[in-house]
Amino acid sequence: METTAMPRAAKRAPRRRKADYIPPSRYTLRAAATQGDALTRLSFLVLGAGNLARKQVAKGLVFLAIEVAYIAYMVTAGGPALAMLGSLGSRTQTKQKIDGYWHYDAGDNSVLLMVYGVAAVFITVLFLVFWSYAVRSAYKAQVLARETGKAPTFIEDLKNITDRNAQVTFMALPVAGILVFTVLPTLIMMCIAFTNYDSDHVLLFDWVGFKNFTQLFSATGEINAAQFGSVLAWTLIWAFFATFLNFFLGLFLAMIINRRTTRLKGFWRAAFSLSIAVPQFVSLLVINQMLQPEGAINRLLMSWGWIDSPLPFFTDTMWARVTVIVVNLWIGIPFTIMQITGILQNIPAEQYEATTIDGANWWQTFTRITMPYLVFVLTPYLITTFTGNVNNFNVIYLLSGGNPTPVGDTAGKTDLLITWLYKLTVDRGDYNLGAVIGIFTFVTLAVVSLITYRSSASYKNEGGFR
Repeated sequence: METTAMPRAAKRAPRRRKADYIPPSRYTLRAAATQGDALTRLSFLVLGAGNLARKQVAKGLVFLAIEVAYIAYMVTAGGPALAMLGSLGSRTQTKQKIDGYWHYDAGDNSVLLMVYGVAAVFITVLFLVFWSYAVRSAYKAQVLARETGKAPTFIEDLKNITDRNAQVTFMALPVAGILVFTVLPTLIMMCIAFTNYDSDHVLLFDWVGFKNFTQLFSATGEINAAQFGSVLAWTLIWAFFATFLNFFLGLFLAMIINRRTTRLKGFWRAAFSLSIAVPQFVSLLVINQMLQPEGAINRLLMSWGWIDSPLPFFTDTMWARVTVIVVNLWIGIPFTIMQITGILQNIPAEQYEATTIDGANWWQTFTRITMPYLVFVLTPYLITTFTGNVNNFNVIYLLSGGNPTPVGDTAGKTDLLITWLYKLTVDRGDYNLGAVIGIFTFVTLAVVSLITYRSSASYKNEGGFR
């Protein structure tokens, strides 16, 4: 019996065919430097010169205006910001009495100097990318003018970016948002990891190199390697159980609801959807109060005579960890049910009919049809969910607060890297150590996500499931 949903050939990554090969562009910087005429080479210094000479007035003026704006920015703000980036300031706050009134000089603020300096570097990198595009555009105008008699007009360029290269136009705004609101803050956070920005150095701090990294991996101190290893291990364990228990239990419930013999399908789906409608932080805070030693759960069990003393939901390490995993199931399973229900209803009925004709039982149908299809479609979702659970701040902080916390430790037994980072920065003011933990969180997630996704069928045979 052959009921495999995906043939073996489809599981292997397809080889690149000749039709899929995209030749490299001939409009490169090297070609512009070696084969460009005088006007094209002038564009290396004066952006838009080659375009203006070939009657691409609008494009040439835009290129020139951006270059002028960058130069003005570097002269007025960017240059001084880069100059101060090396020292992060040195002037402390001072005051002097003039005519009976105190006048204060705020001095330097290392945080602002770092932000301005990193922003200047970031803008410079973006300008270099734009400069490369402008030079290549000038060379392209030269080549097309020689081959066709004229360079593309502004109207032709406008049609090109709204038709042939429309994907670039539509992706420009999201990419700009990622660069400004994700990449730039990440770079600033990484820079903080190499400073002594803590509760003792709030306004003025200096570069300290890898000192913070060595402190995190030291054997002694309030923050040490043992504590970091414990929090990292629990974070990965939590993310694994929070992801896959939600997935399999949600799959189980979704398949039960999706059965032909199940009545009131709409009611059951609506019931699970109600838990999504309730704000998560409200549910977590209510459950936190219910599970306290004097909360409703312990009082109820004690009144029934089932227990003699309160259950240690948040005072015992094992109880606390199991509690947060179980409560997270109640919060996360409804989302999984909604996801899987939509996918189950889109599995081709012909595949189930074929397995029935071949005499397959329910387990063979599940392992050969349903599960391969779900894994193929949901692999990116599972990776995203795993990443989200590593950074699942709400469940841990609002439910257990990271407790239980041993005396003298900066992290509790249910703290994740993200909640530990929050405590180090907001509660203690140790932004440098928080930045170090943020870097390790980012690296861990990036490595796990990339390796997992690139090894999955969703990546190797994208769109190939039939």
